[in-house]
Amino acid sequence: MTQSVTPDLSARVGSVLLKNPVMSASGTFGYGLEFMPFYDISRLGAVIVKGLSLLPTPGNPPGRIVETPAGMLNAIGLQNIGVERFVNEVAPRLDDAGAVYVANVYGRTIEEYEAVARRLSDLPALAAIEVNASCPNVKEGGIVFGSSPEGLSGLVRRVRAATEKPLWVKLSPNVADIGAIARAAEEAGADAVTLINTIVGMAVDLRTRRPMLSNVTGGLSGPAVKPVALRMVWEACKAVKIPVVGIGGIQSPGDALEFLLVGAAAVQVGTANFRNPNACVEIVDGIRDFFVRERIFRLDDYRGKLILR
Repeated sequence: MTQSVTPDLSARVGSVLLKNPVMSASGTFGYGLEFMPFYDISRLGAVIVKGLSLLPTPGNPPGRIVETPAGMLNAIGLQNIGVERFVNEVAPRLDDAGAVYVANVYGRTIEEYEAVARRLSDLPALAAIEVNASCPNVKEGGIVFGSSPEGLSGLVRRVRAATEKPLWVKLSPNVADIGAIARAAEEAGADAVTLINTIVGMAVDLRTRRPMLSNVTGGLSGPAVKPVALRMVWEACKAVKIPVVGIGGIQSPGDALEFLLVGAAAVQVGTANFRNPNACVEIVDGIRDFFVRERIFRLDDYRGKLILR
């Protein structure tokens, strides 16, 4: 009988080495501590914490979440405890848990992004900073930073200069050319791009004749966005030389493997965590089982091996 060999699932996102390619997606996993009752979070490639701002943010008033036939809309409003509380209260507990963790950051101005990045740079164990480029720039009349190559480039250059931590940039799908946006991030100094963020959508109540979200529109996530996300990740992989992390509608090991097949260096699992708190570790185990069955010994023997007709 031939003994099976445990495959090497280690992945690399630039200078960041992960034990496996599965990470939680920002905004769907709290600060990581909330999932510790379910499993050892150090089993994940990395924990991406919910977006951090310079000061605590209360978020939008209810309603903030609407279920859709194949996912959900959210307009949470980036509620968070602020960077100081994260550094002082949350980061030490993530360190104690042995977790690799990445901080997602945002601001209303470039200066706020810079300030948050500088403060987080004081954390020796922080693996990387992920810039949420889908936020409106209040100084520019609410134009979203990541909606144009020029806007994104200006943001990334400034944050790049503010920190020596590996810098990942999370891209909005609400653009005409994701390849051009990814290239702008790369040229401005990003070490990796992560995509996609949510797609703008809305829901209305037929009887009350009112929007179901207090913010009127919100971000669509879940299985409905996966084909769009997969296409955009594939396009980004062709457009840049830096690593691309795939996000969007990943519910199962098969979903994650599809993103890896089109070239993603790693993946992030988001909305699935709301339905199944064990989703991330089940996906890790499922990838390993698939590789054992297919006699694939290393992640790089499969990643990016899509065969085009």
